Amino acid sequence: MTSVPSVRFYKDLPVWIVEDHHNVVCRIYRAIASRHLPINNIKLVHLDSHPDLLIPVNMCADTVFDKDKLFSELSIENWIMPMVYAGHVSYVAWLHPYWAQQIIEGEHMMTVGKDLSTTTIRVTSKDHYFLSDGLYVPEDQLENSKPLQLNVIKVNPIYSQQSCPEKQSEEDADTCLAKRPRRECSQLGEASCSAKKIEALQPTEVIHDATQDEKRCIIKRQHDGEEEEGSTSYVVKRMSTFLSQTEPYILDIDLDFFSCKNPFKELYTQEEYAILQELYSFRGPGTNANEEELGECVDLRICQLEDLEAAFADLLEDDTEEVVLHWVSKLGKACFAHLVSSLKSRIPHPDYEMVHQAGLTCDSSELPHHISSDEEIDGLMSAVQLFLKHLPKPTLVTISRSSLDEYCPAEQVDSVQGRVLAVLEKQYGSLDIQKDYENTNTELA
Repeated sequence: MTSVPSVRFYKDLPVWIVEDHHNVVCRIYRAIASRHLPINNIKLVHLDSHPDLLIPVNMCADTVFDKDKLFSELSIENWIMPMVYAGHVSYVAWLHPYWAQQIIEGEHMMTVGKDLSTTTIRVTSKDHYFLSDGLYVPEDQLENSKPLQLNVIKVNPIYSQQSCPEKQSEEDADTCLAKRPRRECSQLGEASCSAKKIEALQPTEVIHDATQDEKRCIIKRQHDGEEEEGSTSYVVKRMSTFLSQTEPYILDIDLDFFSCKNPFKELYTQEEYAILQELYSFRGPGTNANEEELGECVDLRICQLEDLEAAFADLLEDDTEEVVLHWVSKLGKACFAHLVSSLKSRIPHPDYEMVHQAGLTCDSSELPHHISSDEEIDGLMSAVQLFLKHLPKPTLVTISRSSLDEYCPAEQVDSVQGRVLAVLEKQYGSLDIQKDYENTNTELA
């Protein structure tokens, strides 16, 4: 009989901090190799303004079994699904701030596998997030399939009463929690406050209705045992259905969860960005579309994206008027010529590959763009700190700065990182912090 390798435990909770989010994968693989994480069915709690659930479009599915090659082909938006196909991850909870709504709130069951016709990784989800990248295929077209349970969970910020002086009579969340006994809760944040305690959790919630110049907060109380979507009790109740005391899991935090930019909005003018939205726009199928209609939708989308990729690739070689007009005719979009003209008037040698990458973010919804005030960041920190108190201790924490590509504003990232580490230390005690981003020569294998 073959013995099952025993699980190992870290003395101090390891916290790996990287710059680009996909670089956490090698750290996860090392934890698997060292038996601190299981090889299969890992649960990932993912705090981010972006789902990061896309798939490398042309990557052969078998690449996931060659880790060195895999690491070289991953990018910030597509690092999770290859781990699902490899069998390592089977559950993802995407916790998102209120401004990020790329995938419909709720539970999504799907299958990830190898497309028999292309040998690439594809998924059975019919959500627009996947359809708009041409990633959907029916289940009977997949082999070596793996199940994925995805929970999309909104997190609203929690504000102290100083933020809402007109509501001084209301108790804030921390005060409410402090008044409840915590004898059953360990210092490591075990989920002793699940089940009955979750039902008792009634934090004061502050909901944002914000413009650039003013913010108005409305404190909402829970009624009839129902949790307000995004409230702490809502988050904890949703999380308690899959996190147990004994199962290891990864807590993954992108610092753009707290403040997020769409960097392409600063690279291009409003007119150029509007043209990109027109060129890359995606119209999904109807709600009750059958398989034939879904297949036709995906095929048309793939053709649209392939044509646009080819067009901008041609412009890298030759962006003369003749080439531009050729693509205007092929695409059937006169605005293509206006875009190229505008770019060339501002930039001596436009980076057309970057233009295409920007266009890929302009489909059925824009990339989230919400630069948070200090008050908003503090509100989200309070929310995270509060729900972590009622979850088990993670096995591993991974953090992405996302500042060099400016998804997390560079002027805020160090402050946000410091506050996140303070929250983790307060909750879990001593941390083994590894700042990967400070060593550009770090070996990833």
